[in-house]
Amino acid sequence: MTIEEKIKNFLVEEMEIDAAKILPEARLKEDLGIDSLEVVDTVVFVEREFGFKMKSEEFKTISTFGQFVDYVTERVG
Repeated sequence: MTIEEKIKNFLVEEMEIDAAKILPEARLKEDLGIDSLEVVDTVVFVEREFGFKMKSEEFKTISTFGQFVDYVTERVG
């Protein structure tokens, strides 16, 4: 499973976001409805699944699903 698929599965299963809405250009807050509480859950998921610490402040600088996938991919290396 790719990094993108893992993140997408998390958003669908844990956040109950419609899979059809999760596109590279989808904005995390506006289009996918990820609120501040869900940001915390997402940061915990990233730490658990990919093994690196991500600060909530870092997440706030990411605006789209595609940017989020790119960020995680770069950090995992």
